Amino acid sequence: MWDYIAENAPFLAAYWWLIVVLGTTVVMAVLLAYFFFPAAAANRNRRQQQPPQAQGQQGVKRDGGTGPSDSAASSSKDDETTISSSRLRDDHPLVEFEDSKPDPSLAPPLHSPELPHVPYDFVRLSEAEMKRRSREFYHRMDKRRSIRNFSSELVPLEVIENIVRMAGTAPSGAHSEPWTFVVVESPKVKRQVREIVEREEYLNYDRRMGDTWVNNLKFVRTTHEKPYLEEAPFIIFVFKQSHHVGSDGTRHAHYYYEISTAIAAGFLLAAVHNAGLVAVTTTPLNAGVELRELLGRPDNEKVMLLLPVGYPAPDAKVPDVRRKPLKEIMVLK
Repeated sequence: MWDYIAENAPFLAAYWWLIVVLGTTVVMAVLLAYFFFPAAAANRNRRQQQPPQAQGQQGVKRDGGTGPSDSAASSSKDDETTISSSRLRDDHPLVEFEDSKPDPSLAPPLHSPELPHVPYDFVRLSEAEMKRRSREFYHRMDKRRSIRNFSSELVPLEVIENIVRMAGTAPSGAHSEPWTFVVVESPKVKRQVREIVEREEYLNYDRRMGDTWVNNLKFVRTTHEKPYLEEAPFIIFVFKQSHHVGSDGTRHAHYYYEISTAIAAGFLLAAVHNAGLVAVTTTPLNAGVELRELLGRPDNEKVMLLLPVGYPAPDAKVPDVRRKPLKEIMVLK
């Protein structure tokens, strides 16, 4: 066959490679035109239909600053420092919090759009009183430390109830209050909690966390063993709810449930210390599912952290660390 072509079509035999290259190029150009240009034209038409102020929208950072949409678009979806103020251009996808987009199949919000608004009961303080209160509260909270040596002395349940009430006053997205506080006082359940946590923490310290993480914790003198989970009279579990399930099984959306529950946990810690008690934030890796099942919580709830709460042991000690001064944590513009 090749001899026949060489004899009767010498040009084709000499430049066959060029013909193949040109043919391939033409095919690629046709495919590119078929798939790319219609999509590009559609994007261009949609942008032209947007009002001028919607084009080139700026990304908004959590600290109040602004940045170009290209920077926002290049951020990782797991990066929770940047959200979109509105709708970015079609070729710049939104960057939002993971929990800001509830399942669209969920029912409408819990609160009616017709919910009445009432006057806010505000009592204005004098400047002197504001300064006194803020100064006293700071000095009280500055004494807060994470305690890992607890007394077994009992604490009135009413105090714990008031602490949880305080945590429940935290703000939340669309007032969804996406949290559950499970209070454990049963010695049997506390023992089970400790067994679950220590089993996972052993693996964490042994292989999951890595040498750098473990070495950075040595000044705390903590290990996988958590005796305080049994010593403290109470353990308060903080659960975050991805959505609300009504008594009839209806699912309602929760917005920003991660941040909302984290704020409530901060309120909880402040309330514990304000009541004259101590705690230690405990976030055991990979133990959440077992703990949730142990406590009989539904699948829409996930363990965020747990707080052993009580009085410090008489011989309790803490690392001699110092907090950053105001100039290192506050920026005034």
